[in-house]
Amino acid sequence: MKVLEFQDLGVADRLRLSFEGGFNSHTDLQAELEPIFHALEVYAGKWMPDVVEGKRRRKYSRAAVWKALEEERDETSSAIGLYRTRAPALDMTLRLWFPPLPQRLNVWIGVQPMSFFTDTENCRAFVDMVRAWVGRYPVAYAMANGLADSQMSGAPYFGREERAARRDGFDKIYEVCWLNVFGPNLVESVGRERMLSTPAHLVEELPNGSILLVLWPTAAEFASEEARVVQARAHVHLRPDLDFDTVLRTLRERSAALVPVEPRFHPDLAPLLSRLPDEFAISERQRKIAELNAFRPPEPEEWLPVPLPSDVENPERVRSYYEDLSESFVAALHTKVPSIMEETPESLTDLDFYFWRENFPERYKQELIDEHTAPALGAYLGGMLVRRLGGTWVPRLKLEESQVRVGKRVWLPFLRARRYMQSRQSLLDYSLTQFFREAERYRP
Repeated sequence: MKVLEFQDLGVADRLRLSFEGGFNSHTDLQAELEPIFHALEVYAGKWMPDVVEGKRRRKYSRAAVWKALEEERDETSSAIGLYRTRAPALDMTLRLWFPPLPQRLNVWIGVQPMSFFTDTENCRAFVDMVRAWVGRYPVAYAMANGLADSQMSGAPYFGREERAARRDGFDKIYEVCWLNVFGPNLVESVGRERMLSTPAHLVEELPNGSILLVLWPTAAEFASEEARVVQARAHVHLRPDLDFDTVLRTLRERSAALVPVEPRFHPDLAPLLSRLPDEFAISERQRKIAELNAFRPPEPEEWLPVPLPSDVENPERVRSYYEDLSESFVAALHTKVPSIMEETPESLTDLDFYFWRENFPERYKQELIDEHTAPALGAYLGGMLVRRLGGTWVPRLKLEESQVRVGKRVWLPFLRARRYMQSRQSLLDYSLTQFFREAERYRP
């Protein structure tokens, strides 16, 4: 049963709920958890999970939930995942902690795309679900916000050392999100009357002493100027020690960082560079696109206008050695980069991306790279020039002087491979993709 992954919908922001409450583990567990799933079934609507995952995946049902929780339970905890097979994508986790640990119930929900919550009714139903949960499971603090904005806010620790943050919890108002539930202790620390007078779309006192606060009617419009002003006013109202202009300026900077940047990558490297932003946090992607737009790699210098004459006694044996090196390279990486077996220009881009994503030059010893990886890569790269561009090997005793003649130039693939494998940045400065495209322009 294949569930819809967030990446299946492309790179997009998502609404993220973090809910940590108490529960009674000494009563019947199904009866204790029934309100969670009742509210979910009533209010989730189009993002309702249809898959439950424990030891295996099952079609969503209450029985499947209880079975998954049972099979995942150990002495102190149990956790299950809930997902969808169709858009919008859902990643939901329910985790329980049992004695002797403090009894806790955590629910994390991610729904993508964030644009799903431009609809007022979808947002109202989401708020209704959280309200129902809070009425049954007391919380210290719960929040729902766009993932990108949460990342920029510093959540969940907000600049604190992790151990201290876990110890102290949400002991004051570090951030005001689209949806907030402030538990009784936090309400009393701020002042109940002050909190109830917060300027926001919805401020509601709940029967258990918590206060539900929603800044804006729709979650997806959190980065608009109007929503940011409301957010700043609410935050400063709850934290009089903060300066309104400073808070608003920070929020505006966060909004500006999310404005889409049109990719304008170097044409030779566009197939590679277009993959890189997705490897960063959503909050950083637009900045990375802008940086990569400005990136201009140096022109390849690993070539000669006139070939050095071959200085080996048996050129054919040396060419066979190059083939052996290339084959060992393919054998070592074909499961991680399957396309290298096809030996196409796209294979080189896949290799560039793999080495960059793995930070290969800085994860492995340089001695190992220089002795094994770089020579094998150089042989593979040179073999590509021979097979795809009609090149001819000109072997040399010194490996980095070995050449491939393509048209009126001779290229130095082993030298390129060594320079390429110096650092993560050098993987971009001396990419295999650019080297091949430059050589391709000199193909007869």
